[in-house]
Amino acid sequence: MKVVDMHCDTIFEIDRYQRDGKDVGLKHNDLNISIEKMRQGDYLLQNFAIFTPLMEVEDPICHVQHLIDTFYNEMDKNKESISVVTYYDDILKNQKENKMSALLTLEEGGVVNNDLSYLRNYYRLGVRMIALNWNYVNGIGYPNFDSQESHHGYGVCDEKNGLTEFGKAYVKECERLGIIIDVSHLSDAGFYDVYHLTNQPFVASHSNVRSLCPHARNLSDDMIKKLAKRGGVMGINFAAGFLEQGEQESLSKISSMVEHILYVKNLVGIDYVGLGTDFDGIPQNLEIKDASYMPLLYTAMQEAGLSEEDIEKVFYKNVLRVYKEVLK
Repeated sequence: MKVVDMHCDTIFEIDRYQRDGKDVGLKHNDLNISIEKMRQGDYLLQNFAIFTPLMEVEDPICHVQHLIDTFYNEMDKNKESISVVTYYDDILKNQKENKMSALLTLEEGGVVNNDLSYLRNYYRLGVRMIALNWNYVNGIGYPNFDSQESHHGYGVCDEKNGLTEFGKAYVKECERLGIIIDVSHLSDAGFYDVYHLTNQPFVASHSNVRSLCPHARNLSDDMIKKLAKRGGVMGINFAAGFLEQGEQESLSKISSMVEHILYVKNLVGIDYVGLGTDFDGIPQNLEIKDASYMPLLYTAMQEAGLSEEDIEKVFYKNVLRVYKEVLK
């Protein structure tokens, strides 16, 4: 079963090790994602996020440039196995050549100095999806869960603070360029701003169902309906704290993932849910320990009564539908 995963933080982790002088790369490593593990898991495409903890780095834009360089260095080292894609047809070409595909994304869209020229240059560097916020307020808008607040994100959602005026121009420019807008981490008010300001499908790359786990990072039923109405897709996040209310260090269970998938299917249909593992960015108490374990989810979905067609849609077809529409 082919796999398309909308979110991982592997490049950030590889770069962190390399800055410490350790010989860690994408081909072989002890992380959740490697070339070997993706091959074993039958991956078609992995989104690689350039993660920026905005208030924790001295120069966020230099940080982004450095990580993008790390991303391309790793692609060059593994060019026989994986290749960067910027358009949907690139994915088909790689598949014919028995290569996996890599899509470059940003996790934290505020790394633009309130200047859309930076956004256009990220597009020229190959960025094709952007999560507008991480866990800090930025020049674009507000997150639902702010790292500077004391609560842990359960039951506290921002329905007041959405996109700034610059943020509204930002999402319109993303849509014009052909960059997929990602609303994971964005406030509830920001979600609805995106919905009303745009026309193309957008995604919540690594967010679950709020009705099953009341974390602010998850989507309400109405938000899922709006996402589906637009033809977008949400990616099931493997972090335990977004699957069940409790400590982040609790076990991330496959049965919980299936429960979230079935909930979306019953609410809006199977066409609007995919995978957004958040591998290498989440606690490691996982039943699906890394990319090579993805067949376990396939088996669990079969046992839950999902058809082969439904499983294919969740594993890769739903996300590819969005990519085909936007990345052209």
